[in-house]
Amino acid sequence: MSDRDSATPRHDPDSRLGDLFENLPAPSGQVPTPDTSAPAPGTRRAAREAAAGDGGAMPRPAADPSAPSPVPVRASADDADAAPAGQPSPTPVRSSADAAETPTRANPRVEWAPAEAEPVLGGGLDDLFAPQDEHVDAHPKKRRRKGCLIALIIVLAIVGGLAAGGVWVWNTYGDKVSEALGWGEPKDWEPGQANGEALVTIKSGDTGQPVSTALYEAGVTKTEDVVYDYIVNEGLAVTFYPGVYRLQKKMTAEAALAALENPENKMANTVSVSEGSTIVSSLPGMAEILGIPLEDFEAAVKDPSAYGVDAPSLEGWLFPAVYEFDPGVTAPQVIQRMVDRTRESLAAAGVPAGDEERVLTIASIIQREGRLDDFPKVSRVIQNRLDIDMKLQMDSTAQYGYGSLHEGVVSSSKEALESDNPWNTYVHTGLPVTPIAASSDAAIKAAMQPADGPWLYFVTINLATGETQFSETLAEHEQGIEKWREWCRANPDGGC
Repeated sequence: MSDRDSATPRHDPDSRLGDLFENLPAPSGQVPTPDTSAPAPGTRRAAREAAAGDGGAMPRPAADPSAPSPVPVRASADDADAAPAGQPSPTPVRSSADAAETPTRANPRVEWAPAEAEPVLGGGLDDLFAPQDEHVDAHPKKRRRKGCLIALIIVLAIVGGLAAGGVWVWNTYGDKVSEALGWGEPKDWEPGQANGEALVTIKSGDTGQPVSTALYEAGVTKTEDVVYDYIVNEGLAVTFYPGVYRLQKKMTAEAALAALENPENKMANTVSVSEGSTIVSSLPGMAEILGIPLEDFEAAVKDPSAYGVDAPSLEGWLFPAVYEFDPGVTAPQVIQRMVDRTRESLAAAGVPAGDEERVLTIASIIQREGRLDDFPKVSRVIQNRLDIDMKLQMDSTAQYGYGSLHEGVVSSSKEALESDNPWNTYVHTGLPVTPIAASSDAAIKAAMQPADGPWLYFVTINLATGETQFSETLAEHEQGIEKWREWCRANPDGGC
């Protein structure tokens, strides 16, 4: 048996309770004693005593010696010695004399943590509640920081919303705002910049807006509406006579109008055929300008074989250009001149003999469907579909067959798409039976030399700029159609 076992008293159950009550210490009151020690630096007590100016403890009300102490208090070294021998101190106390000692078993009255790191038990009420006050004060600070962060986020969201709204307003109405405030690029050329030559065709019945557009497209004016705006702002009453006029490029709106009113600038016996035009749209202007009855022109185009053309009609064979004729010219002579010009273009593009009608048909679709930069890509889409016997589904062909090609809208009516005529490529596979319009040199060249690519679809997503999306899959094409619809919703008068 070890020494520890021999030293341990044996357990006696009968004497356990008696020994317990006999050994209880006699009750004694504990009298609070004032704490005269220096307060710990940084506590509220130290701040109050410093504010009092006397450097000592603040006066406290006298305590009732007979009342028990409600809380542990700080005691002096004498208080600890007053406890009965062999009994522990009833409350943990800290002696001011032991403040610097290291905690050991021989000195149990010394607190384990330094005074600077943790508040000391005992002392006054201020010392007891100081750490609690500090703990409570920390939360409002966190809440204030959190509230500031939320407020900052709200402010940023408002500012961001205002900025986004400003961007939308500027994108939508920026041009009008700039115009109203006199900002941005001038709409008209400065006087003295006119140079070169430009031919402008005025059609029968043209008014201010069509003439303004024709001048801009010919390179005469700087913007499309500048002449029309000038007429309206000046309150002018202008009559336009059909014909071809020789003007200059970079003319002011005022100078361009004056040039159109000058008979010397009108070219005698001069007619023009527009790119993408048809026989029906071109003949009336020719008759009026040349003074030849319209019936004569209608009779002149009835028999294609009279001009050496092996085709059902002369559609697509009247080359788009400006022509000047001698006085006394006849309708058949005018038509023959235009057919001959078409043959020159076909020969320049390297079209084999006997393939002219097919090439002109493809070129006419290219001319009506795409913008100049996209001609080779449109040609590739047509060829890719023909290679796999896929319907071309070109709106221009459906509109031509239904008689609505010149209505000024891009989308086709339900009736046009469902019309069972030999030009409707929504109904029939392959090319339409004839060309559908007059083709330029660029369109004929594109028909002969399509771009390389896998595209099967294309859609113009911005009618103002002619921006076109080419796609290989139907899913991509449907996304492009949605872009076009968005543009149409934003531009209800854009010709959709």
